Amino acid sequence: MSNTVEKWGIFELTLSGPSEGNPFLDINLNARFRYKNKEVFVEGFYDGNGTYKVRFMPDSEGEWSFVTSSNCSRLNGIEGKFICIPPSKNNHGPVRVVNTYHFAYEDGTPYYPIGTTCYAWIHQGEDLERQTLETLKKSPFNKLRMCIFPKHYEFNKNEPVYYPFEGSIEKGWDFTRFNIAFFKHLEQRIKDLQELNIEADLILFHPYDRWGFSNMGQEADDRYLRYIIARLSAFRNVWWSLANEYDIMKSKTLLDWERFAQIIVENDPYQHLRSIHNCRNIYDFTKPWVTHCSIQRVDWYKTAENTDLWREMYKKPVVIDECAYEGNIHRGWGSITAEEMVRRFWEGYVRGGYVGHGETYIHPEDILWWSKGGKLYGKSPERIAFLRKIIEEGPPYGINPIKMDTDIPCGGIENKYYIFYLGFNQPVYRIFRMPSGIKFKVDIIDTWNMTTEEVPGIFEGTFRIDLPGRPYIAIRMKAIEG
Repeated sequence: MSNTVEKWGIFELTLSGPSEGNPFLDINLNARFRYKNKEVFVEGFYDGNGTYKVRFMPDSEGEWSFVTSSNCSRLNGIEGKFICIPPSKNNHGPVRVVNTYHFAYEDGTPYYPIGTTCYAWIHQGEDLERQTLETLKKSPFNKLRMCIFPKHYEFNKNEPVYYPFEGSIEKGWDFTRFNIAFFKHLEQRIKDLQELNIEADLILFHPYDRWGFSNMGQEADDRYLRYIIARLSAFRNVWWSLANEYDIMKSKTLLDWERFAQIIVENDPYQHLRSIHNCRNIYDFTKPWVTHCSIQRVDWYKTAENTDLWREMYKKPVVIDECAYEGNIHRGWGSITAEEMVRRFWEGYVRGGYVGHGETYIHPEDILWWSKGGKLYGKSPERIAFLRKIIEEGPPYGINPIKMDTDIPCGGIENKYYIFYLGFNQPVYRIFRMPSGIKFKVDIIDTWNMTTEEVPGIFEGTFRIDLPGRPYIAIRMKAIEG
């Protein structure tokens, strides 16, 4: 136990206690952390072999004190102090919602979610998991959707290395005893992502299951959630996704999902971002516990085009976590082109939202990125990296849709910054009617060829811009100050 912890780092208290019986059920442990007039209550957890832990993420620099409470005398009334020091260079704290529709780290640094999906990557073994991390290190992605439980689906039918509970497939699972090796492995992967500045968007439940983890019953479900929160909530890069495709999990009702949400709200002392993902029916994102929309495509072709509609409907950030996948499998959702993937990213961006990536190219060993990770083979990631650069060069905390007399989408900050996106249209010129009295510099952005060309001159009012006559072009206009 160190007596100094950086802000938004993890203070970990390790204690020795009883191992007989079932400590997961028999022993309660929590701690109260105090900083000046602030007090934070944190649940502890059993970590196997008579070891108990309490993890805490301090958010204020200076001296903190703590005291434990437990029904076990050996764990009760333990007191101590530590000093919270300034955060390290790449530690900006957990991600929060800002300005209704966008995100920032807790220290105010803008955060633009450029996500990808690797559902079962942590269940593939050390070599493939390391390859996935190396791929992510070179990628533009700063958010990863991932399942906690193993997954059973086409292209993903191998057994996981670890199971979340003690027991076996043959003899059944003891849902009252967690497999410590499983959770330590999960934690290591979350730490690995944190070192890469990637948010871990953790999917708590999903329907693609042959082991029984999707149908454990209410008591086991609730116990699992409390254990997960106690172990993982102190990691600053954690997001909670209640489900992947909640509406096809027939063993769960809307009342179950609302109960799960309440457990998270009540037990996560840091209030990490929370959402839930759909198959066919979008969840009611107006619910107060939902921090942002997590949406799967709602139409074979049109999804990102609905971004501004969903913003107005839910008054929350719109993250289209699954717009379909660049690939060539037999599924419609898994065989869009790289051009179409990039188009959907841009379409969502100029409408004030954020679109997620995925890849499903046939592989001789069934190592598809969307499920197992490994390597990326598509052409969209480098173009998504180009978009990320454009976003980061733009206004801080994102752009919003701008209603203009035009037949193409436009986003930006009114009177200051505009981006028009032509998508699959390929005009050789466009007439723009901009607010009067404001002078603009204009750039033509080729989103596929990843080039930016400044148009000579200064423009004001109504004017013509000549264009290259090919698809996937964006036009950026920046107001000239002074």
